[in-house]
Amino acid sequence: MIVNHVLLKLKDRSPEHIEHIRTVLLGMRGKIEVLLDIQVDANVRPGPSAYDLILITRFASLADMEEYLIHPAHLDVARLIGPALETQASVCCAI
Repeated sequence: MIVNHVLLKLKDRSPEHIEHIRTVLLGMRGKIEVLLDIQVDANVRPGPSAYDLILITRFASLADMEEYLIHPAHLDVARLIGPALETQASVCCAI
């Protein structure tokens, strides 16, 4: 199994905007067959160096993750949240 962790730092760090982006990300649930699970959590300990959200996605294989990355539903979400991002970081693990 492949687990991808994506940390997102938003330009607008208001609680309302963070929740909006969280909802947009969770909107992928059930729309992408290879996406086995999706979790999005807001940081409860904000600070200048903290990220605002963590997106955790699970896939059966790296090939499935690659398929997810080019899926139209993922690309739509990426286009929507891309302008809202200050920065992001990711770690992809095989478990």
